[in-house]
Amino acid sequence: MTVRFCVANLLLGFGLQLSAAVVSPTFTKDVAPILYSRCLECHRQGEAAPMAFTSFSEVRPWAKAIKQAVLTRKMPPWLADPHFGAFRNDRRMPDDDIQTIARWVDAGAPEGDPKQMPAMPPFETGWRIGKPDAVFDIGTDYDVPAEGVVAYKYFTVPTNFAEDKWVEAAEVRPNQRGAVHHIIAFIKEPGNAAARPGDAGNILVGFAPGENPLKLMPGTAVLVKAGSSLYFQVHYTPNGKAVKDRSYIGVRFAKEPPKNRAIRGMAINAGFRIPPNDANYEVRSSYTLNQDVTLDDLTPHMHLRGKDFQYTVVYPDGRQDVILSVPKYDFNWQIKYQLRSPMLLPKGTRIDCVAHFDNSPNNKYNPDPAKEVRWGEQTWEEMMIGFFTYTVPYAPPATAAVQTRPNALEGGQ
Repeated sequence: MTVRFCVANLLLGFGLQLSAAVVSPTFTKDVAPILYSRCLECHRQGEAAPMAFTSFSEVRPWAKAIKQAVLTRKMPPWLADPHFGAFRNDRRMPDDDIQTIARWVDAGAPEGDPKQMPAMPPFETGWRIGKPDAVFDIGTDYDVPAEGVVAYKYFTVPTNFAEDKWVEAAEVRPNQRGAVHHIIAFIKEPGNAAARPGDAGNILVGFAPGENPLKLMPGTAVLVKAGSSLYFQVHYTPNGKAVKDRSYIGVRFAKEPPKNRAIRGMAINAGFRIPPNDANYEVRSSYTLNQDVTLDDLTPHMHLRGKDFQYTVVYPDGRQDVILSVPKYDFNWQIKYQLRSPMLLPKGTRIDCVAHFDNSPNNKYNPDPAKEVRWGEQTWEEMMIGFFTYTVPYAPPATAAVQTRPNALEGGQ
């Protein structure tokens, strides 16, 4: 009985080994579909990632690094606490996909049958929003020095729009990615000389490490009025090599007037002073809605001392909901969190933001823990902004014929 049991176990064990060998994942059948759906938006030629993952030959040298990155959830980058909010652009990789990649690497990262390679997802070369309807650059070749500090640069470029335009998608592309930290494209309406960068409603789209292009829900768009200009704010970061930069933006227009107008707002606090060596300094900001809106997305923003960030909505009746918590903020990933179910918020609702900063020696990214830190544009200074996008219903203006008829009737009475 014992001999039979041992033999059976040996055969069973051998069979399991054969089965494991047979079902070991391959790149073409199992791993490529995961990378194509989860990673290729950035990991392809011309995009932000430093390496492409479009073929086995490109991926194979990075196999062990990919395994480590997905097991630790360093990649794909996603910083939101899953206990608060649900987001349609959630980048977290399912556990099954993570284990598939891990088993593939453990098996020696085999290629598999080339005939099982999935089709390449459709991408417009050089764009993540697809082919734009119009492209605007900053209007000059700006000389970025090899060294030193460059104050924020601003470039005004006319759109020459003869009529109002509705933008459903927009994307900023830095021409010299290594020398550009971020770019924000503002809308400067004609005759509004008093407008400042960041005034409610005048942000079109931005670029920063980890930030997504603007891709609005169907039926939603940003209004760019006839005669408006684009006002580029560019933060250059010299990297040891002098270059000429001519960054640009692409926009895609809605085919018809939308049902909803998208507007960019922010809860901002610029009056803080972070003491030296303070490991957990708190800063708060708020924004009170003056009309009923639908909240669509959230983007927390701090610099190198940023530690955590949280959004809470406080309704007029006092109820509160935490809608986003980023417990480990990372300056290198300026993520826009797009709500899976946009939230209807009544007039009088308050969007509260609370952030903590680590200005201590424990923060390895801290430029100088011995200094007091205030608001400033450069990365060694700090910011505290809770960006958000909301929408309001858009009603097309009545036609001239409809407008004049009531006046004519009134005149005849």
